Amino acid sequence: MSNISLRPMIAGLLLAGAVISLSACQSKESAEAGSAADVAQTTQTTAKTASSGDMPQSGSLAAILAAQPAAVQARYAARHPAETLDFFGIEPGMNVLEALPGGGWYTKILVPYLGSEGMLVGVDYDQALFPLFGFMSAEQLKAKETWVDTWLADARSWFNKPVASIDAFQFGALPERFEGELDAALFIRALHNMARFEEEGGFLTASLMDTKAALKPGGIVGVVQHMAPEDAADDWADGSAGYLKKSFVIGEFEAAGFEFVGESDINVNPMDQPTGDDIVWRLPPTLSGSADDPQRAAEMSAIGESSRMTLLFRKPE
Repeated sequence: MSNISLRPMIAGLLLAGAVISLSACQSKESAEAGSAADVAQTTQTTAKTASSGDMPQSGSLAAILAAQPAAVQARYAARHPAETLDFFGIEPGMNVLEALPGGGWYTKILVPYLGSEGMLVGVDYDQALFPLFGFMSAEQLKAKETWVDTWLADARSWFNKPVASIDAFQFGALPERFEGELDAALFIRALHNMARFEEEGGFLTASLMDTKAALKPGGIVGVVQHMAPEDAADDWADGSAGYLKKSFVIGEFEAAGFEFVGESDINVNPMDQPTGDDIVWRLPPTLSGSADDPQRAAEMSAIGESSRMTLLFRKPE
């Protein structure tokens, strides 16, 4: 189904969205190795890009996207940022939570787009989740104690004049100043590790509670998440391989008190057909398991990035 704009929904209308159901594809080197690559990407300190200071500080989304570095634009065909943000109804002037912002791929688009009346709030995992990965050094774990200050310093350096204000917190420690203040929250490939360690610390449940508390009545939540086949084994589709079932994600949000509004096939990739032997990080951009195997790397590159569900929820009025 073609992309659907949900801006009328924000005024109170519900959409029927596009039906997504897809299977997915290939080899499970190790969930730990995949998660290591995933967390490394989101916890690294990202240097300011050469062109970041030249990005438009306000204006149309098209102009902001066109000003991104070539390496970022190369991923538009897989990530569809314009269509995704339109489907979620993200507009200038909004106060938006971005879960797991990492090196700022979406942050660098959102901050100029939200404009001088908007705010972007980056949110990292609960500090208690990181030791459960088992591969982070003592120094890396210690750095998580100051993540808010470190990430804010990095994020503010990406813009000569950040037109949207930028703030941050970590799940499990929602500052009172954000309660009932946000218009939208975005979970873009951010749910799987919280789901994976839910039994150890209730991380997914707690993050959804924080999100609900931070949103205004009627505030929306946009989710883009690696999508497991509905007939996959639950112990494989628990987030450890990066994939979650759409039914699971919808169920978790509804259990947290959100209304399911609609879905889109914007980010579906029919080439990604994972089996119980696969991890999502076998695919671009990580290509885990094929660093020394050009043929396999070519095969994974031909599949492209993962197939992703794109779901919209709303906090009741």
